[in-house]
Amino acid sequence: MAFTTALTIAAFAVQGVAQAQEPRRGGTIRFTAPYAASFVSNDSHVSNQIQDDIYGKALHRTLYKWDSASNKPVPELFTSVTVSGDGLVHTFKLRDDALFHNGRKMVADDVIWSLTRIMDGTKSYPAARYVRLIKGAVDVEKNGAKEISGLKKIDDHTVEMTFNERTEPGFLFHAATTSIYPAKEAQAPDFFNKPIGLGPFKFVEHVPGSRMVFERWEKFYQAGKPYADKLIISPMGEAAARDVAFRNKEIDVSILGPTQYVAYKADPNLSKGILEVAEVFTRNMGMNPNHKPFADKRVRQAINHAIDAELIIKRLVRDKAYRATGWLPLSSPAYDKDMKPYDFNPEKAKKLLTEAGYPDGFEFEWTASPNESWGMPIVEATIPMLAKVGIKVKAKPVEGSALGGIVAKGDYQAYIWSNTSGPDPLTAMKCFHSATPQSACNYTTYKNPEVDKLLDEAGKTADAAKRLDLVKKANAIVYDDAPVWFFNYNKAVMAYQPWLRGLQPNATELALQYYEDLWVDASSPAK
Repeated sequence: MAFTTALTIAAFAVQGVAQAQEPRRGGTIRFTAPYAASFVSNDSHVSNQIQDDIYGKALHRTLYKWDSASNKPVPELFTSVTVSGDGLVHTFKLRDDALFHNGRKMVADDVIWSLTRIMDGTKSYPAARYVRLIKGAVDVEKNGAKEISGLKKIDDHTVEMTFNERTEPGFLFHAATTSIYPAKEAQAPDFFNKPIGLGPFKFVEHVPGSRMVFERWEKFYQAGKPYADKLIISPMGEAAARDVAFRNKEIDVSILGPTQYVAYKADPNLSKGILEVAEVFTRNMGMNPNHKPFADKRVRQAINHAIDAELIIKRLVRDKAYRATGWLPLSSPAYDKDMKPYDFNPEKAKKLLTEAGYPDGFEFEWTASPNESWGMPIVEATIPMLAKVGIKVKAKPVEGSALGGIVAKGDYQAYIWSNTSGPDPLTAMKCFHSATPQSACNYTTYKNPEVDKLLDEAGKTADAAKRLDLVKKANAIVYDDAPVWFFNYNKAVMAYQPWLRGLQPNATELALQYYEDLWVDASSPAK
């Protein structure tokens, strides 16, 4: 199956990014993880948050990697793949030069063990949503089977993977949540105190809330890489703290919040080091149908009409976003340009609430992290808007690293978050399939038989145009059912120091970089 071009409008500034100079070896890259004050775990399979994927790209490798230049997944841990005529059976020839950080060569058993581990139904690993497409994976998850029947070892360097439907595995297996672990070693009780992987950097230490430190893996399979001797990733959830550290030249990159975005663009020096990209993320407020008012579609639609999202994007987000018109973003090939966003219409919201039996409104608790672009500041801005239609909000602040776990367990009445809505539209919309567990990505436990039917049919067809049409129809139904408040699609902005080279405009998440391609020149304070 040919790769689907998933990103059509990723626009970015490239000042200083493309360099004719020969990459320089040595020095330290000082990166930031900008979405929380800490990491969730040393186990990349555990976390459903991009925060942890940021270090995962240094420590681990996956079957595929995301190529930002071509906007598609490309082979990483295999050299070739053959696909059966019906598109269901993929046979991977694994590379034979990938060494774990203890020097052991990766083999087929490691791939099979890692993907099978992810389907442990007692753990609720987020990547189960991807592995679940392999035949027999659900039997491991729900029935306690020991093996995934659709995963077969042909020999030490050949793995056969049989899927339940036509799919492009590259869209499933490029995130760190699907990292390939060393099967035997990873079962040791102390493995995650000092994990080993296949990535370009070896784990040195993790000081919770402060930093994660790595050093070059000299036997990385890409000749001459990585360039840097050392990598330090510091979690910094507050935009103001990143701003101070960046201006003081203590860090090499900073994901900019709305306030910093405006300030950096206006600065003649800082504006020279800005990278922008339209990411495949949809910011939204998810509503728990177990909180009685949210079980009624009219209430959820009322929420969408009661909030002036355009005003919030302009005033608070400072136009560092695009208004959401549904779940699938502008960069998706299934984006429907004819679908209009919910209009700001308080009177219509009141009418819908009255029809639903809530003429005087109701009260709910809204869980949010401190994130300036999609967290507590946004909640606070909506409170007076919702109050005008009788809806009272009790804000519940939580730390950024805790949000994902809370949402995945359903321990909320409403949440606000930024969720992946690409790059593959079918995979993104599967989060609204009734068979997708809440722990995977169906966070609002959405159920609609018509959506299920459309997505199932899309997974079976070999006709790419028909598949996109079916996904568009499913997206339109989800839009009407409004399981979330559709807020915005993210425009990601990264500031980078002039000595850092090799950054990639990664539209699946700008903060995710392949560190083996980064290097610092001699002007770096950490050269």
